[in-house]
Amino acid sequence: MFARNVSVHLKFNMLSEYRHVFESQILPLLRKQTGFRDEITLASPSGVDVTAISLWDNKGDAEAYNTNTYPEVVKIFSKLIDGTPKVQTCEVVNSTFYKINVPVPVPA
Repeated sequence: MFARNVSVHLKFNMLSEYRHVFESQILPLLRKQTGFRDEITLASPSGVDVTAISLWDNKGDAEAYNTNTYPEVVKIFSKLIDGTPKVQTCEVVNSTFYKINVPVPVPA
């Protein structure tokens, strides 16, 4: 399993609108993507810093989304965010929600 971690800084008082746009426009796009498994969105107590973690079957599916659909997502959110979203990617090594088999490297 593979994860994309996207951090954004919202404009003041935009968290409610962010939630609405995510539910009505972004989530339907994500659900159409091959390999999409789940989305977890976290907001700071101030409501201006948001981290969205999407889970994917594999790196290839996440990269295809990043190339083909993510630019549209950024455009949709552009009126709500300050600055450029920061994207980090990583392998998921443990999850209590999903059964994951991750090969453990053997020391040489």
